[in-house]
Amino acid sequence: MSLSLIAFAVLIAAFAIGSFTRLNAGLIAIVAAFGVGTIVAGLSIKDVIAQFPSGLFFILVGATLLFAIVRINGTIDLLAYWAELLAGNRRFLVPVLMFLLTAALASAGAFTPAAIAIVAPVGLALGSRFGISTLSMGLVIVQGANAGAFSPVNPFGVLANVMLDEAGASGDSLKLYVYCFLFNVVLAVFAYLLIESIMKKRAARSEASGGVSAGPAYGTGVGGTTPAGRGTAVLTVPAPAAVATDGGKVRPEKVAATPIRVLTLVGIGALLVLTTVFALDVGVASLVVALALIACNSGVQKPAVESMPWSAIILVTGIVTYVGMLEEMGALAELQAGIAGLGNSSLAALVTSYVVGIVSAFASTTGTLGVVGPIVTPIAMDPLLTPIGVVTAIAISSSVVDVSPMSTSGALLMASAEPKDERMFFRALLLWAIAMIFVVPLLVWFVFVQLGIG
Repeated sequence: MSLSLIAFAVLIAAFAIGSFTRLNAGLIAIVAAFGVGTIVAGLSIKDVIAQFPSGLFFILVGATLLFAIVRINGTIDLLAYWAELLAGNRRFLVPVLMFLLTAALASAGAFTPAAIAIVAPVGLALGSRFGISTLSMGLVIVQGANAGAFSPVNPFGVLANVMLDEAGASGDSLKLYVYCFLFNVVLAVFAYLLIESIMKKRAARSEASGGVSAGPAYGTGVGGTTPAGRGTAVLTVPAPAAVATDGGKVRPEKVAATPIRVLTLVGIGALLVLTTVFALDVGVASLVVALALIACNSGVQKPAVESMPWSAIILVTGIVTYVGMLEEMGALAELQAGIAGLGNSSLAALVTSYVVGIVSAFASTTGTLGVVGPIVTPIAMDPLLTPIGVVTAIAISSSVVDVSPMSTSGALLMASAEPKDERMFFRALLLWAIAMIFVVPLLVWFVFVQLGIG
C-alpha cells in the first residue's frame, strides 16, 4: 500500500470514528495529521502545524461570535419579524426570500461564507416560526449562496473564469453564472421538498404513536412539533412569538427596533461593505464589527463567547489541517497526476469532477478551484468538448458539497445548532454532502460535458 493510500485510509477512519462515537473527528484528525505526517510522510512538526487553516479559523470564530451577539441582543428576532411581515401567511415565500437574498449577496461579490453568515440566522429563525425545518432551510440558504457564487465578481467566479480564459472561452463567463444559478435553483427546490416531505412523514408517525417522537435521525428532528404545528422542529432557532388575529390567522408579535438592534444592523451592513467593497477577510471584518458591538454593550460578551460552537470549530479546522497535510506530503498531487494521465478528456472531466467534489467537501472550495486549474485547462481545450461545459461541471461539483460540515458554509450552519443537537446536525449535513458527491458530478458531467450544453 502506498503512503498516499495509507494517509487517505486514516482520514476515512477518523470520519468513521467521529461519526459513530462521541470523539470529535476534528481532534482525531489533528492528532492523526501529526502521526501520519511525521512518521509516514517524514514531515516535521512545524510543517504539519503550518497546515492549520488559520484563515478558516478566523472566519469561523469571527462569524460565529458576531452572530452570537446578533442573536443575544434580539436583532435576529427583529429581522425575522420584518421578513415575516413581508411573507405574510405565505409560507412558500420564506425559503424563496432567503434563497434570493443569499444569491443576491453572493452575486454582488460577497464571499459565500459571508453571505451565509448574514442570512442564515435570520432564515433559520424565520423558518422555525413557519414550521420549516432548519435542515431544509439551511440547504436552501447554502444553495442560494452557490447560485450567486459564480458571478464574475465573486471569488469562485473569478477562479472559474481564469479556467475559461486559459481555455480560450473568456466570453462565456455570463453563461457560467447563469448555468450555475439555474442548477442551484433546481437543487434548492428539490432539497426543500425532499426534506419537508420527510419531516411531514415523521410528524405523522409521531402523532400516530401518541405524540412521542421516535427520536432524532440525521437532522430530522429533536422531538415535538413546531410553533405552527406543521412538522417536526429541527434544530430550531428562537423566533418571534406570534399572536392570533381575527379569523384564526396568525401574525407576529411586534419586535421593537431598539438602538442597539439598529446599531447591530448597521454593523451587519458594514460587514457586507468591508467584505465586498474593500475585500477585507470575512473573519477579520466579523471580529471588527463584533468588537464594536461589544464595546457598545459589554454585557453580551460573556454569553456570546460561551455560546460559540467550539466543538464544531475544532471539528472543521482539524479535518482541514489533515487535508493540508495530505497536500504537503504530495498525496493530492499524486491523485491529480493520475487524472492527467487518463488520456480520454471526457473521462478525465468526470474523474476531475468527482475529485474536486470530494476534496472541496473537506477543504476550501476556493483553494480546490485554484489547485485544479492546471488540470482542467487542457481538458477544456479538447476540440471534442466545450470549455464552458467542462468548467461548469467542475464549478458545480466543487461548490455543491459546501454544505459539508467540514466546509466553512456547512460549519456556519452547524453553528446554528444547539450543543445537544450538534452531532445529529453533523451527520445530516455529512450524509447530504456524501449524496451530492455521488450524484452531482455524474449528472453535471452528462448534461454539460457529454451533451455539450453551452
